[in-house]
Amino acid sequence: MSDLPPVGNIFPGDGTRSAMSAPTEGSCQTGRVYLDHGSTTPCDPAVVALMGRVAEHEFANPSSAHRSGQRASGIVEEAREAVAKAICALPEEIIFTSGATESNNLAILGVAAAAEELGERRRQLVTIGIEHSSVLEPLKHLSERGFELTFVPVHDDGVIDLNALASLLGDKTLLLSIQAANNELGTIQPLAATAEIARKRGALVHCDAAQAFGKIPFDVEAASLDLVSISSHKCYGPKGAGALWVNGTPTQTPIAPIQFGGGQERTMRPGTHNTPAIAGFGRAAQIALERLDTDVAEISALRDRFEEIMHELVDGIVFNGARKHRLPGASSITFNGVDADAIITRVPDLDLSTASACQSGTQNPSHVLRAVGLSAQRAYSTLRVFFGRESTLSSIELSARQLANAVSSIRRDQELVHQ
Repeated sequence: MSDLPPVGNIFPGDGTRSAMSAPTEGSCQTGRVYLDHGSTTPCDPAVVALMGRVAEHEFANPSSAHRSGQRASGIVEEAREAVAKAICALPEEIIFTSGATESNNLAILGVAAAAEELGERRRQLVTIGIEHSSVLEPLKHLSERGFELTFVPVHDDGVIDLNALASLLGDKTLLLSIQAANNELGTIQPLAATAEIARKRGALVHCDAAQAFGKIPFDVEAASLDLVSISSHKCYGPKGAGALWVNGTPTQTPIAPIQFGGGQERTMRPGTHNTPAIAGFGRAAQIALERLDTDVAEISALRDRFEEIMHELVDGIVFNGARKHRLPGASSITFNGVDADAIITRVPDLDLSTASACQSGTQNPSHVLRAVGLSAQRAYSTLRVFFGRESTLSSIELSARQLANAVSSIRRDQELVHQ
């Protein structure tokens, strides 16, 4: 049926580097510079190639008992191993989903459902105000059903206040949901210290690691977590694939399904497997692990150079979030007195955003920036810039100068209006 090599060779293990090892001037299209890797990343060419081959040749349902179905199942399981290895987990602990949003919902709603089924008296849910909406919304939904929702404050750099956390948790705490890294600021949370406090209170710990996965070292055991949500498209894999890691057995981490109708994924997430996307997810995870140290060093250096140029060329700017403990490619910049949307309109060749893509189209200022103390006006004056593998020194220098020119142009126009 297939000209693919045996299933065990679908994911090369020889340490070969992906085609993205040689950047292409940071462009997603000719003449454009992509600066929105926090929203999504381009698919690695090696991932695209594998997905095409799997879609063409291994189209059988992985749940089918015949030989073709079992070949497809083998591909899914090999991807599961690759994803598990990338976070230092066991393959059987990985539940494939459509992405981190579904994983977050399954983790939060599933833990609450299991608690109710078991007659658990713990009813407190705890999080921080800078979480992604896919964490905040299911938590708010549960609060409307009688659970107690508590927000732990963060410092002005976006790092959780550990003293406040310790004082707010108690014997009624069911779940703490804490992100690994913020999708706007890039701030990395002290997961191990946070989890230690929660565990002393007997609470479960869930982590949305969508932004961290594949970008920084991530070890679920070292962080002492119970549930972790990850997404493929944040680490150069396809959209529509993700996973929830559940520590150990259902007894160790009580969680109930929130969807029904099939036995796939340990009955926790029913539905026919999207084999090509899952294969791509696995390959992306493998590539990310192979080149993690290189990516961290190179992308951090580009970001630092970008911020250095911006600081030299533009007056009245502030860089938000933690300066040291942040994602390699993340830069949040407030341009005092200048509307961020106005800047974007004057740099049409740069792909960047003002906040999370999930907030685009809303008229409200970023809840993340407000939570770290920025006024609404300053939040509206903030750009989110995220660099990635294909970013280059020439592209980031060009981008910095274009942004500086745009800000200068807007400020000149403002001066003319006020004369």
